[in-house]
Amino acid sequence: MATDFKDITHAVEASAVMKLLPARPRLLALGEPTHGEDALLDVRNELFRQLVEQEGYRTVAIESDCVMGLVVDGYVTSGTGTLDEAMEHGFSHGWGASAANRELVRWMRAHNEGLPESERIRFAGFDGPLEITGAASPRTALTALHGYLSDRVDPALLPCTAEALDRLLGADARWTDPAAMTDPARSVGQSDEARELRLLADDLVALLDAQTPHLITATSWHGWDRARLYGRTATGLLRYHFWMADTSPSRMTWLVSLRDSMMAANLLALAERGPALVHAHNGHLQRARSTMRMGGLPLEWWSAGALVSARLGEGYAFLATALGTIRHQGVGTPPPDTVEGLLYALPDDRCVVDVPRLAGALGDTRPGPRVSPYYGYAPLDPAHLAGVDGIVFVKDVPQS
Repeated sequence: MATDFKDITHAVEASAVMKLLPARPRLLALGEPTHGEDALLDVRNELFRQLVEQEGYRTVAIESDCVMGLVVDGYVTSGTGTLDEAMEHGFSHGWGASAANRELVRWMRAHNEGLPESERIRFAGFDGPLEITGAASPRTALTALHGYLSDRVDPALLPCTAEALDRLLGADARWTDPAAMTDPARSVGQSDEARELRLLADDLVALLDAQTPHLITATSWHGWDRARLYGRTATGLLRYHFWMADTSPSRMTWLVSLRDSMMAANLLALAERGPALVHAHNGHLQRARSTMRMGGLPLEWWSAGALVSARLGEGYAFLATALGTIRHQGVGTPPPDTVEGLLYALPDDRCVVDVPRLAGALGDTRPGPRVSPYYGYAPLDPAHLAGVDGIVFVKDVPQS
């Protein structure tokens, strides 16, 4: 495939990224095509550092449990706890074991040292408390929301007592049984107690909204915003558990959709408080409709990126990361008739790719999709290029 790629690539720098965009987006998202490779996270760390220092971004959000992320935020903003504790208790999905994530947290804490609160950068997880094997109990989020309100509003307005919540929640093991992911009968999500909890959670969120002026004055905007996070998480988890107990053919579509909906709600809340940098799998951040097969069934749903982009327009930007090889995972040199293969032939080890110029260089010739022998790596879909604001290309990913 003969093409002219002159001037379509630039160094992986904040200035190069911003030149691709019409204005500074409220949410600037960087995706990755595979998890667990620190080399890709090192690229993220350096680019995010530049965007914080040069473009005024004030939050770094990653694909990790939103409630656990509060531990990391406390450490980087106020020095609460230790770096070891933040890494152990502030990340889900095993991300706390990553040396690159540790360096990100260490740098954020060092950056904030001595700065006034208004200038400190914040950390956030934006995933729900969900794993591929199941979902967390709603206890933590629901009781935190109830506790915030019970300390600050007329007790007569509360829809229930803390004791009633505890009774309805029961043992957390009922909610976290991993067998429920494959056997709906093992889920408690449609029990009488769970249905009552959904109503109570809805009322608690409504009370939080109705008391907003008083609560912000009585605590702070950040305290009220954290309570909103607890409310979103509690209602989202209860909804997720409800569909885990469902037996209809739409069960899995609901589950994957709800996860991305929870992500999107968290991202939109972060956008309210200021410009934020976002990192997750390309699949969660893309604008195109997501597809996959699970249990032999085809699934289609809108990703968090698609949902946020529909709301924010140019306030959302998405950079997809593409790569050449991950030889330690069996991913060798890409075929020359793929996007990755075309970029692999260029001399740059790492670069930012101007997607409109790439499309212009391709002309009427369209690359084919790359097929990966490694299930954990999702190649860039050429059909999705129109929804990508730029590509960060990493030629070879060494073993961490």
